[in-house]
This record gives sequence, structure tokens and C-alpha cells, in this order.
Amino acid sequence: MQIGVTFPQTEIGSDPAVIRDYAQTVEGLGYKHILAYDHVLGADTSTRPDWSGPYTSKTMFHEVFVLFGYFAALTHLELVTGILILPQRQVALVAKQAAEIDVLSGGKLRLGVAVGWNAIEYEGLGMDFRTRGKAIEEQVEVLRQLWSKEVVDFKGQFTTIPQAGLNPLPPHHSIPIWMGGSGDKFLRRAARLADGWFPLGALSEEMREAIDHLRGYLRDAGRDPSTFGIEAKIDASQGNLDDLVRWTEEWRKLGATHISINTMNAGYTSPTEHMQTLRRYKEAIGI
Repeated sequence: MQIGVTFPQTEIGSDPAVIRDYAQTVEGLGYKHILAYDHVLGADTSTRPDWSGPYTSKTMFHEVFVLFGYFAALTHLELVTGILILPQRQVALVAKQAAEIDVLSGGKLRLGVAVGWNAIEYEGLGMDFRTRGKAIEEQVEVLRQLWSKEVVDFKGQFTTIPQAGLNPLPPHHSIPIWMGGSGDKFLRRAARLADGWFPLGALSEEMREAIDHLRGYLRDAGRDPSTFGIEAKIDASQGNLDDLVRWTEEWRKLGATHISINTMNAGYTSPTEHMQTLRRYKEAIGI
């Protein structure tokens, strides 16, 4: 099981030297990947008293592709979007940006995508929130064509590419696409279209049942579940070091191929505290 970290972007601040030191410390400790969340716009809650979303305009989010370009120059870590809200973006531009990150990182991008939840963000980016489920399925097809062919001729419901292509292409002419989301329709979509899945939530009986269902959907699609990735997340805010180690082993036994430790929302007041937890966890699990 590959072990990485969740970039603490809501808490790390905007000093580029601190961000550099964090990424290089992560690599120096032996972690293999760094996963970043994605949001472009946050809602101002002063005019929305009933707002229930987890993030607002006061929540910091570094833009993932620009951030990963920076990391590609600083480390050899695998770079993971977990997740990029794909339907709120122009898919050809995403293909171009992802291909560039893959080139600069030496083929180390893993693109996690999902439909998101924030209608305000879609409106601000000029995209239709209501069609995001249908859009993402077409977008995955477009991405794979643009990464694998020098010239693409595509006409779909949401995208038209009239005999055009990217240059440079990704080093392997492909980039792994993983999907996030919970619920049966998301599991079925991931089983049909994705290379891996990001579970939402901690280990529970419901999570074990969801993974069993996912493996069944993979078999229904004619795919081998053993070749499909699962990246779990463990939260430092939810337990102590012994809990983190125990959860890691439980996910390993359940068949997770990757895991990330998230240090946000644990009450830390400095980047140093985030890195200290990563060091203790690394020593406890022996990576």
C-alpha cells in the first residue's frame, strides 16, 4: 500500500518557502505522494445565512495545477488531485494542464475527478451545475482521447473538438483517472470509467459494503477488481497515533492500494505541527 499525505492547504498559508519546505519534508520522510483538494471559488456566507457547505470565501485553496507545477520542480512525489471538480472546467484546458504537469513531473500525475457540490462555484465559472453528472462521463472520454492521440475529432453533447490535439502529450500517452464520490451511482460510474476510487469517510460497516459493491460493479463491467485502485484517507483530527496506525492496517487488510494522512482540522497552529505529526506517523508505521 502506497502511503502519502493530504496537502493541508486550508491551513498552510501562502508563503511559498513554507509550501516548499512542507513538500520537501514530505518527500524526505519517505512519503510517496501528495494529494490536494480543489476549489476555485468560495461563497460569501454573510449574505447566505443558511449556508451548509464545508468551505467559504474565507477558506484558502491553492490552485492545484499551478501548485503541482511548483511541486514538480521541487520533488519527485506523485501528484494527486483528490479531487478536481471536472465539470466546472473546460475539458480541453484540463487535458492541456494535466498533460503539462505530467510532463514536468516525469509522468507522476494522478488525476482524481468528481462532480462537486457547490452550485455557486459552477455559476461563477460559467458552467451548468445541473448537467454535471452527464458532463463528467463525456469529459473522461475526451481526456483520454486528447492524451493518447496527436489529433482528435470529437463531437459530443458538451464538447466539440474539430481535428485538433495537444502538444506535448503526457509521457505515457495516458494519465490515471480516479473518481471520488459516495453512493451507488458514483460507485457504478467509477467502476465503468475510472482507474481508481477515493472513498469518502472513515472505515465502517457501510464503507465495507460500498467496497464490496464496487468490486461487484467492476466484475459486471468485465474488469478485474485487483487492478483497480482505492485510496483511503485517515484524519489526525479523529484519533491519536495508535488510532492512525490501526486504521492504516485495517485499510490495508480491506484492500486499499493507497492511503493519505490528513492533518487538517487537528487544531494545529503552524505548518511545523503538521510536519511533526507526519514524522511521528512515518516512524510508527515504518515507512
